[in-house]
Amino acid sequence: MAQTKTEQRTATDITFPKRYNVIFLNDDFTPMPFVIHLLIEVFNKDIEEAQNITMQIHDAGKSIVATYSLEIAEQKVHEATVVSRHSGHPLQIITEEL
Repeated sequence: MAQTKTEQRTATDITFPKRYNVIFLNDDFTPMPFVIHLLIEVFNKDIEEAQNITMQIHDAGKSIVATYSLEIAEQKVHEATVVSRHSGHPLQIITEEL
C-alpha cells in the first residue's frame, strides 16, 4: 500500500492588544502642584514633562497623560484616583481607546 504525505500549514494572525490613553480632565479645585506630583509619582514623568502636561490640562481642559494596554491604564487610573481622593481632590481621570 502506498503512503501519501500531506503537508498542513496553519496561519497565525498576530494582533497587538488595543492601546488606551489615560486622560486628566481639568477642574477648578485640584492644585497644579498636586497634578505635577501625581504625574511624577504614578506616571513616572520627569519634572519638565509633568509641568508641560499640567499646563496643557489647564489650557485645553484635558490632556493625554500616557498610553498603555487596558489593564495597565485601568490600574494607573485607579491608583491616581485613590491618591487624589485620599488627598481631598476631585481630579477626574478617564481612559479612552486609541
